[in-house]
Amino acid sequence: MYSKSSLEMLDAVARLGSFTAAAELLHKVPSAISYGVRQVEQELDVVLFRRLPRKVELTPAGELFIAQARLLLRQMEEINAQTRRAAHGWQSTLKLTLDNVVKLDKLKSLVEDFYQQFEFAELQINMEVFNGSWEAIAQERADIVIGATSAVPVGGDFEVRDMGELKWTFVMSPHHPCAQQQDLSEAFVSQFPAICLDDTSSVLPKRHTGHYPQQRRLLLPNWYSAIECLKKGIGVGYMPRHIALPLIEQGLLVEKTLPDQQPLSQCCLVWRKDDNHRLIEWMVNYLGSSEQLHRDWLKAD
Repeated sequence: MYSKSSLEMLDAVARLGSFTAAAELLHKVPSAISYGVRQVEQELDVVLFRRLPRKVELTPAGELFIAQARLLLRQMEEINAQTRRAAHGWQSTLKLTLDNVVKLDKLKSLVEDFYQQFEFAELQINMEVFNGSWEAIAQERADIVIGATSAVPVGGDFEVRDMGELKWTFVMSPHHPCAQQQDLSEAFVSQFPAICLDDTSSVLPKRHTGHYPQQRRLLLPNWYSAIECLKKGIGVGYMPRHIALPLIEQGLLVEKTLPDQQPLSQCCLVWRKDDNHRLIEWMVNYLGSSEQLHRDWLKAD
């Protein structure tokens, strides 16, 4: 209904309180400003400005109209800016997924640096477990995944950067029977529930934390709930070493060695190939080399 120029004209009159001053600002004659305001008032069948001898003032209806007009002007500017950015490969949102095995030490600085670098963009951060991370990238619910584990289980138009091996450690409460046992066997450990994270995939086959074939599992959504169950002696289980180490040092958990080989997980950074999404390119470069990725997201201090 209203052009951008007509809204800007009305805004100028409201701010300056004068047809003459608005005309000077917009490089028009005062009669053109007066005529333009009158046209809008006629379309609305409402008086927006009260004409006084030396100035004009907004009526109550005019105040409401100008507030909405300024909102529209800001939205128009944002639409223009977003359109220009999209034309040059800058999207407004980057979808970042963290596999639940990674450290979060660098998350604060990552978010701060991103928001300082891009005034227009937003980060959407989700967490997935095991094959849920691959499913997120395959279904384009994620642009980038940090810490995807194991071999690539899906095909797709994405790239991969090695992050090195994630080390696991077998832990339990200091008061758990397994903590009191000198040498642990498969038969003895299998008596107790294995605390496992539940794979968040809904289509791909589910994978779980290491456990014995005859051992019943307690499937949990994240490490926070898993740690609480381990501390309370509800079960035993494998945990990423970088997560377990502070708890072991505080005496909240005990580390034990099983006769079997300790599991390892090969982790990687995965990102969608999209030449028209420069936020992906920026973030991949920001996250750095394989060595930096391993140090920042996987290595125990």
